[in-house]
Amino acid sequence: MKKPLIAALVIMLLVLVAALVWWHGRANRDQDHLVLDGNVDIRQISLAFDGSGRVLQLRAEEGDQVKAGQILGLLDTRTLALQAAQAQAQIDVQQQNLLRLQHGSRPQELAQAKSRLVAAQASAAKAAQDLARLQDIAAKTQGHGVSPQDLDSARSNAQVAKAQADEQQQALRLTELGPREEDIAGAEAQLQASQAQLAVLTHEINQGELIAPADAVVRSRLLEPGDMVTPQRPVFALALTQPKWVRVYVSETQLAKVKPGMTATVTTDTYPGQPVDGQVGYISSVAEFTPKTVQTEELRTSLVYEVRVVMQDSGNRLRLGQPATVRLNVGSSR
Repeated sequence: MKKPLIAALVIMLLVLVAALVWWHGRANRDQDHLVLDGNVDIRQISLAFDGSGRVLQLRAEEGDQVKAGQILGLLDTRTLALQAAQAQAQIDVQQQNLLRLQHGSRPQELAQAKSRLVAAQASAAKAAQDLARLQDIAAKTQGHGVSPQDLDSARSNAQVAKAQADEQQQALRLTELGPREEDIAGAEAQLQASQAQLAVLTHEINQGELIAPADAVVRSRLLEPGDMVTPQRPVFALALTQPKWVRVYVSETQLAKVKPGMTATVTTDTYPGQPVDGQVGYISSVAEFTPKTVQTEELRTSLVYEVRVVMQDSGNRLRLGQPATVRLNVGSSR
């Protein structure tokens, strides 16, 4: 009886020692790691056109992966294109007018102005001679050889001819001086206004392109070709592929163990044997009540702090809202 009893006591003692060793090892491992449960979070974009109009094309469907700079949609901008062509034609005309003013009078124009002056001066000289002859006849005949009406007409013709000669003299002077600086400045201002108008139209045409701002996945296609859009009406809902993070919560007693840059591994039920590396990127400085997504019952009434574990999910295995387990390497940091 004694031998079996001793053997049983020895076995019990060995089991107790093994249990103590296992518990001690697990306690040490628990001190090196902090296991938390949370959900995958991803930044999202509500993508809309900058301008208003009718949708002409949409080039992406739900689930498509798009690249930064990729054109996802087009607006009907044919009316704007016609207005831009009209503005360009107006700019061409104004540029030619400005060049004409800047270059001044041509030699042919100067020669023409001089010829007009010579002709006007000749007419004025002839009118003056006619008046002088009539006045001489009237003087010699004591007013009987020429009627007063003829004298008045000749006098008027001489005055008109002289005025025309003076006018042609001033016209020649203006032709020699060329355009005024104010006229050139005004033409330049008109040209700049037309160029600004064309730039506005070109910008509005460019706003007819819906461009992906970053690499992302199309979550929702909210409109179809033919729909009217405004900048306040989203066309696509995009989920950014990077970065991704898991949002977890730690209690006040655990907060001291978590440091920025601390390394971590993230696993999901979908890929339990394929952990994703990450690190602590954000620790909230404000306490809050535990969200309902945290399933630990004893923490539901406690104040906790939000922690985000940022990951580079190169395999694109994580999905928005997916439950995940985070294993923080306590004491490690990058």
